[in-house]
Amino acid sequence: MADVGEVLMSVLSTIRVPKPGDRVHKDECALSFASPESEGGLYLCMNSFLGFGSQYVDRHSARSGQRAYLHITRTRKSKKEDDANSASGHPPKKKPTRLAIGIEGGFDVEQEQYDEDIKVVILPDRQEVTSEDLNNMPDVVKERVSLSMAGIMAADSVSHTLQVQQWDGEVRQESRHAAELKQLDNGLKIPPSGWRCDVCDLQENLWMNLTDGKVLCGRRYFDGTGGNNHALLHFQETGYPLAVKLGTITPDGADVFSYDEDDMVLDSKLPEHLSHFGIDMMTMEKTERTMTELEIAVNQHVGEWEVIQESGTTLRPLYGPGLTGIKNLGNSCYLNSVMQVLFTVPDFQTKYVSNIDKIIDEAPSDPTQDFKTQVAKLGYGLLSGEYSKPAPDPGEENESSEPRGDQVGIAPRMFKALVGRGHPEFSTNRQQDAQEFLLHFINMVERNSRSGPNPSEAFRFLVEERIVCQQSQKAKYTQRVDYIIQLPVPMDQAVNTEELQEAECQREEGGDFSPLTVRAQIPFTACMAALSEPEVLTDFWSSAVQAKTTATKTTRFASFPDHLVIQIKKFTFGLDWVPKKLDVSIDVPDTLDLSALRATGQQPGEELLPEVAPPPLVTPDVEVKGILGFHGNEEDDSLYSPLLSPVLDDATVSQLCEMGFPMEACRKAVYYTGNTGSDSAMNWIMSHIDDPDFSAPLVMPGCSSGPGTTPTESISEEHLATIVSMGFSRDQATKALRATSNVLDRAVDWIFSHLDDLESMDVSEGGRSAAESEGREPPPGPHVRDGAGKYELIAFISHMGTSTMCGHYVCHIKKDQQWVIFNDQKVCASEKPPKDLGYLYFYRRVAQ
Repeated sequence: MADVGEVLMSVLSTIRVPKPGDRVHKDECALSFASPESEGGLYLCMNSFLGFGSQYVDRHSARSGQRAYLHITRTRKSKKEDDANSASGHPPKKKPTRLAIGIEGGFDVEQEQYDEDIKVVILPDRQEVTSEDLNNMPDVVKERVSLSMAGIMAADSVSHTLQVQQWDGEVRQESRHAAELKQLDNGLKIPPSGWRCDVCDLQENLWMNLTDGKVLCGRRYFDGTGGNNHALLHFQETGYPLAVKLGTITPDGADVFSYDEDDMVLDSKLPEHLSHFGIDMMTMEKTERTMTELEIAVNQHVGEWEVIQESGTTLRPLYGPGLTGIKNLGNSCYLNSVMQVLFTVPDFQTKYVSNIDKIIDEAPSDPTQDFKTQVAKLGYGLLSGEYSKPAPDPGEENESSEPRGDQVGIAPRMFKALVGRGHPEFSTNRQQDAQEFLLHFINMVERNSRSGPNPSEAFRFLVEERIVCQQSQKAKYTQRVDYIIQLPVPMDQAVNTEELQEAECQREEGGDFSPLTVRAQIPFTACMAALSEPEVLTDFWSSAVQAKTTATKTTRFASFPDHLVIQIKKFTFGLDWVPKKLDVSIDVPDTLDLSALRATGQQPGEELLPEVAPPPLVTPDVEVKGILGFHGNEEDDSLYSPLLSPVLDDATVSQLCEMGFPMEACRKAVYYTGNTGSDSAMNWIMSHIDDPDFSAPLVMPGCSSGPGTTPTESISEEHLATIVSMGFSRDQATKALRATSNVLDRAVDWIFSHLDDLESMDVSEGGRSAAESEGREPPPGPHVRDGAGKYELIAFISHMGTSTMCGHYVCHIKKDQQWVIFNDQKVCASEKPPKDLGYLYFYRRVAQ
């Protein structure tokens, strides 16, 4: 074997020092979930800065020609070491003032949890070089390798950088009551410890009112823990606004809440206000977690059993293939729940896990940016069982200690960064809507399945909408592709109305601190009836009578998918347009028969509405002119152009946009309601907000081009290939792209909402259809599977919290006739799955 110094000299030119902007993947293997804490550690390529576990490092070296790797291993420090460090006399850290990690005002990232060992390894013989060995080597080798090692270890890993960018909350503001706060001279002095609520004797979660010194308990949490709301009730009775949380007072500050401002605040006169009641802020010590710490704990450790345990039962942890937990990366429970369910679907298992060796062999030079590789890596991590092992208690030295229920699990940082890249919401660490993420991921699967099987077809189905003009009794049929049924919740159908009214009276009389939550009980049959009953359209433009009239719209299934997803529409808007969640219980069945909702198409003797577009919207004082060139000429304006831009009420459009709706949706709302004002436009928005093309550009009737395009404008071949891979013809894809300014996302939405137009499209703009030139029939549209409409429940995702922007998601999955709860890193046998409280339900077609 050659001398290690000579070998290192031979590869010296390939060893790089990280520069600003280099992505250093020193926490996670690019092809598996190996990490520096895993057995065998992590090997970081000293040229590309990609990390690989021991299973894949030789493969990378052989393919890339790189030989120098920095081998990083980490061993968790024992609890005794951490305690010794904390008692070493270091000054206390500055109190955090924002929900953030690793930035000014936020929590410091814990860097001292592990002992790290690093050394250079030269492949293929795995010759090792330590920092001490470098001292005996030529200066040029020592300097270059030492700089590279130091640069790699000093650089923030990609996952850490993303986390710091994402964990950023709002700084607390000074209370408007702080400067002139009234304090009563009642002689009350508060002792430094031993506090109790003045009303109920509770000894934790205590708040002292800064006006009269009353010590009272805090709010009751949604799960029944916390206080009894006595501090809040005291404010409602007295109007005294500020309270300090006892146990959080230190020389650096304390938690102060303003009931009037309904927020955590700063009090610049806090030492003076505390001194009034005999409290010396400089001598106080922290004994309770701050609200910021509680929020961080909820965001990263909200999966504690006491929050979601089923009827107080101790749940039995499960381990093995298909029973792997996923670490919460900070509000990533929505992603964890969706991906756990998706990889129970055979199509996703076959596409990504069965072919993982082939996918890895064909992976590009940077696998961290390859969608197929990262999805396969995630799927294999969930199904293989390699990471489904008990995690030792981090506080114990003995790694063989009894497990606490947590798993080693997987942390899909690369996957989350990749699927969220460029997305305004999923690229952040804020909580998200699981349904929105499911559709976002399906959209990505569609785009990345240009060849080979497309697993999202398991969920794809056709919806038929039948609209009947009530004046002419003529009908119109349209079809669109969908992946989810959105089931309405008819609150007026609750079967426990009297109980709800009694609970409401109790809340109004004595505050909301009932030990039992009273939920509206809605029959599932009532939800299905609300979905299937005809919808009345009061502003329908009928081509038969050439005017606006009333129509009814009935929705049915034109096909039934292999797997059916049902979303309970629990999230809605209040009268003040603030999003809120309906707290309901629905008796969702284990089996479902939707056969009666099968679409039947045009009925015998039924007349169809004429295919005539509504007239363009033009204000009376605007002279109609033709568009030169394609539709008319300068001397003759008799040829009216459908490309004429609509004249819209800009004030109404702006008003709607300020409410947060997309610009194009606002323009369409104003257009289709004839500039009749914001109320009618808002009604249009609320009735079309679930349309697939809700945010697509306004396309004038008779116009095949969107704004900024012409019939001869060049179309992206890449975009064409993407849409054609979904089962559409080239002509259909071209029409969709021209109708949406050559924007792929909009074109996909447009094509799915114009299937009836595409199916009747016989001739391309070149004069002959692609199908005709090839001597075949044009495809009817995207490929959909069909079969019986009978299903069985296999999984459901539940949400806890007041809105999709906060709270926590877990999922229950039926495995071998046993319900299993997946709560981030914890996987347990479910004793009483709360099927009535789910948000997304997943059904599988029953085999005939």
